[in-house]
Amino acid sequence: MARILSERDTAVLKKAAPECTGLVCAGSGGPYRSVLPPLANHYAADAADFLARLERLDDDDLRYLVGLVLDGSESLGCVPPDYIEVFLTFVDNRLGRDAALSILQHYESEDGCAL
Repeated sequence: MARILSERDTAVLKKAAPECTGLVCAGSGGPYRSVLPPLANHYAADAADFLARLERLDDDDLRYLVGLVLDGSESLGCVPPDYIEVFLTFVDNRLGRDAALSILQHYESEDGCAL
């Protein structure tokens, strides 16, 4: 489900990608509608960099993102599969296997991309 990024969303994105100065997708020209897709596709150089950026988030930020994924607000549809694997492992290590498995189930049922 596409959304307009809230102040909290923007703060989380900028914590993970401090160089983020705008909230517009360079590819589509439209506004970002999620946090993780632009983090993966526009700011992270590779999967290792994506992990390093996730590590900048505290547990409250991570719980917030997980909640958005699980309620359908945060899209994972156009996050590359290797980055999804990094995200799932990161969530597993920080918040537990149940949270990671819930995200995996949601990811497998998700359809489409919402930057």
